[in-house]
Amino acid sequence: MINNHIVDGSGERIKYYPDVPDILNKLQNDGYVLGIASRTEWPEGAKKLLKLFDWEKYFTYKEIYPGRKTTHFKRMQEASGISYSDMLFFDDEQRNISDLRAIGVTSILVPDGVNKQIIVEALRSFKSF
Repeated sequence: MINNHIVDGSGERIKYYPDVPDILNKLQNDGYVLGIASRTEWPEGAKKLLKLFDWEKYFTYKEIYPGRKTTHFKRMQEASGISYSDMLFFDDEQRNISDLRAIGVTSILVPDGVNKQIIVEALRSFKSF
């Protein structure tokens, strides 16, 4: 951390989508159970970022390791008992969207990241199914 900013090994500031903190807080306050699934090759770095951004508190389920998202979701489903059909997933990679749709997870492609409007519309559509 430099000057109260999180930076990577090359000194570049690590940023997140601006609406994310408010989105996470609102979803948690509204009673949603949240999980995170990351295919990162550097799990310890991803976990450290969750801690530095103070986002760990929002996620009941954390599946952060290399591999397919279907593996991540299988483990979350087994741990939570929540049916795939009751899960909503956002990702910026089409391959992950396709894989999870194939097992029954409602999946939304967000190539430019999430914002409040995307979440509100997705939840509205999801509830109407």
